[in-house]
Amino acid sequence: MNTTSKSLALETPPLSEPRNFTDPAAAVAFLEELYFEATSFLAEKFSQVASGQAPTARYRAFYPEIRVVTTSYAAMDSRLSFGHVAKPGIYSTTITRPDLFRNYLTQQIKQIVRNHGVSVEIGISDTPMPVHFAVANDESVTIPQEGVMSYPLRDVFDVPDLTTTHDDIVNGFGFLHEDGSAALAPFTAQRIDYSLARLSHYTATDASHFQNHVLFTNYQFYVSEFEAYARQVLADPNSGYTSFVSTGNVEIFDAETEIPPTTKTPQMPTYHLKRADGSGITLVNIGVGPSNAKTATDHIAVLRPHAWIMVGHCAGLRNSQRLGDFVLAHAYLREDHVLDADLPVWVPIPALAEIQTSLETAVEEVTELEGYELKRIMRTGTVATIDNRNWELRDQSGPVQRLSQSRAIALDMESATIAANGFRFRVPYGTLLCVSDKPLHGELKLPGMASDFYKSQVARHLLIGIRSMEILRDMPIERIHSRKLRSFEETAFL
Repeated sequence: MNTTSKSLALETPPLSEPRNFTDPAAAVAFLEELYFEATSFLAEKFSQVASGQAPTARYRAFYPEIRVVTTSYAAMDSRLSFGHVAKPGIYSTTITRPDLFRNYLTQQIKQIVRNHGVSVEIGISDTPMPVHFAVANDESVTIPQEGVMSYPLRDVFDVPDLTTTHDDIVNGFGFLHEDGSAALAPFTAQRIDYSLARLSHYTATDASHFQNHVLFTNYQFYVSEFEAYARQVLADPNSGYTSFVSTGNVEIFDAETEIPPTTKTPQMPTYHLKRADGSGITLVNIGVGPSNAKTATDHIAVLRPHAWIMVGHCAGLRNSQRLGDFVLAHAYLREDHVLDADLPVWVPIPALAEIQTSLETAVEEVTELEGYELKRIMRTGTVATIDNRNWELRDQSGPVQRLSQSRAIALDMESATIAANGFRFRVPYGTLLCVSDKPLHGELKLPGMASDFYKSQVARHLLIGIRSMEILRDMPIERIHSRKLRSFEETAFL
């Protein structure tokens, strides 16, 4: 991984022999054991040398791995979008934080064992574990200030290697591991560790708080409404929600506990309304722009959420629309450009029936409108996403013509990016926007108009997003994760 110092011998923790399992829980328990041995070894050695002891060796530990061998073209249930491999072969994936991913790993291993009638091999991989990731979650380790150590860190420990931290698996580049095995999961351990570190930085909350259903917004106004809703359901012992987490990992368990104001607002303030099984709702204020939308979804994707939905504001492009109307996206015009290298613009981003129906049902329930009457406040159509917030100040003929040709009914700066990354990462996605201005028709928000608009619409809009997630939560996981998101030869793990 990195050049080993010639003056130091290599020291590793004892290397356990691999074991085969048909019991998913036992397999995950062994993964946790191997991971703990590796991280404890690196944390101990790091603490020693950080305290001033001269290193006596180059210290290295390895990620654990899951390995599966299949020898036949087993007949699979054609309705399943995951839980099986396409052809005989050897499949593997490195694993990090098995404690955090316990439910996910148990579920995915169970599918493989059941569908192929094979055991899974749990052992130690040949992928070194960067010391940064090993000590990141160990509160007993004191990280020295930069420049304090008398030696370069990479001379003694393995450090993150960006040449092996990539999205080749999800981008469909025919990825194979160095030993020739095919990918069993969409992300390697290093890629996951990298995103877990970034998530903590951008959101100011620990990855362990994230729930399986994620709402994205581009306005802070939604946050206060989310907290108000959280307090309401925490006051109801039958709601199923257990706690609310604010930035800085401040967690409350009842409706009356005050949340202290944050001293430093993170780039993407994030809040979590939790349930014991992780099926609660996370709200991320990604701010404005496709770059933020890509950054957030790049990293949240490694947590393998069951759905993410954009509930933000947009410009209405039709004269028949009114401020406060809803837009349910069933197609996307992508002029955001941030994903062009990963997902070409000629790739269609389909609407997912399960998400669409959950959103439409939620709008009906919250507004108490249905059928033809629902058309008064909601339109379904193409949402365009652009990377230039002030496109109106340049020659408008080109953008307006493209918007008209695409039949777009709304314009924003995030939705197509979130949907496209959901498609790329196989995370079910959707968009329900609220019209906040109509630039093509001279209806811009004035201060008074904006106040009235936010008071009347933000709470209702957010409640629709929450209700749609609750509808999705009650669906079988096999139904939510659509076959539309799977390519010719997919990883067995979601």
